[in-house]
Amino acid sequence: MSSDSPLQISRWLLTALGTRMFLYHENLVPRNSAVLVVSNHRSFMDAPILMAAVNRPIRFACHHYMDQVPVMREIVKLLGCFPLDSLEHRQQSFFRQASQLLQSPQMIGVFPEGGEPMVQATHPQKTGEFHRGFAHLALRAPIQNLAVLPVAIASCEESNGAGVPLKLLSLIDPSEPLFDQNGWHPLVIYHRVNVFIGRPHWVKTSERQHYRGKDAKTVVADLTNYCHAEIDQLLAQGCY
Repeated sequence: MSSDSPLQISRWLLTALGTRMFLYHENLVPRNSAVLVVSNHRSFMDAPILMAAVNRPIRFACHHYMDQVPVMREIVKLLGCFPLDSLEHRQQSFFRQASQLLQSPQMIGVFPEGGEPMVQATHPQKTGEFHRGFAHLALRAPIQNLAVLPVAIASCEESNGAGVPLKLLSLIDPSEPLFDQNGWHPLVIYHRVNVFIGRPHWVKTSERQHYRGKDAKTVVADLTNYCHAEIDQLLAQGCY
């Protein structure tokens, strides 16, 4: 598979589904540097949408179960995703793989809301709590000239269906508590979507110096809150 294949597949998917995408603030996308893309997440289409928006392949961390299901496993590989290990090794797996890819340098994509908005039906312009793993990665990775880029995906027209039973996914990955419930995994398909590029945050040497001891929690929270607030502000623009 060529390095551009995920981008080509993403464009093909949007065309096949008839999705109309409108991009705003494209000039804010960093060029010629390692980039950590941070975005809200509601649909399997989010990764292809983001690749088409920034016009570059993005390597996304994806859930462990996606590497266990035949067909789905092949799809995530075609999109260039790197599946995480099972729950007990997930954090170490994420840091190891993402750091190596950023040093390439490649563009890494993270959905800090985790899997919950994929399993629970959510409002297109609302976000949940952000996990802080991406901020730890940005501050820990030994990479100069690293940009953290918040991006908001605002769905304007979509259809909502049922994917697969959650109990079936629980059989595949019993370590995931989100699957231990009745109902179906939602299937959200965007028909018209706005993508807003946020203001990149360039990781400073001073932030890395404070990423130790009692100051570490503060600098991690600041970066997490910056991305969350930026995405919420962009989502508030909605559709027009």
